[in-house]
Amino acid sequence: MMCAVDRCSTLVLYGLTGVLFALSWMQDRAKTRLALKKAWKTLSGMVFLMGSIMLFAALGVVLVPQEVLVRVLGGESGFFGAFLASLVGAVTLIPAFVAFPTAKILLDAGAGVLQIGVFVSTLMMVGVVTLPLESRIFGSKAAVARNALAYLWSFVAGYVVFWAVR
Repeated sequence: MMCAVDRCSTLVLYGLTGVLFALSWMQDRAKTRLALKKAWKTLSGMVFLMGSIMLFAALGVVLVPQEVLVRVLGGESGFFGAFLASLVGAVTLIPAFVAFPTAKILLDAGAGVLQIGVFVSTLMMVGVVTLPLESRIFGSKAAVARNALAYLWSFVAGYVVFWAVR
């Protein structure tokens, strides 16, 4: 049943995109063409990044023995596994459209739901790599406070995902 819902949602989104594209094309062809060129340039710039990150994750899953992955990030690793996943997520800078397929690869390889929930949450909410920039914009206190609260909240989000999936 879930697949049918997914397919239906996808068809609705594609249909809506097609209708909006047609309306834009009728409204102003030059702007629509320019938007398509910009979108293509952005997409082509991200394909290498996305592919390389997913390849790295897949290689990691292949090269690291499954027993080690399950021991470190599996459901039985508990809080220790979630903590390790949170550290990796906090210092890694991966866009969301790559993080979720990477999480699926790790789940399929035997990682636990809680651990991957915490990993993805820290990927999305905590930015150790971007902390200097964030500090310059918002000030050090605000940047550190936001990252610390986001780090703690990642564990809450991971547990919510864990309980929702159970």
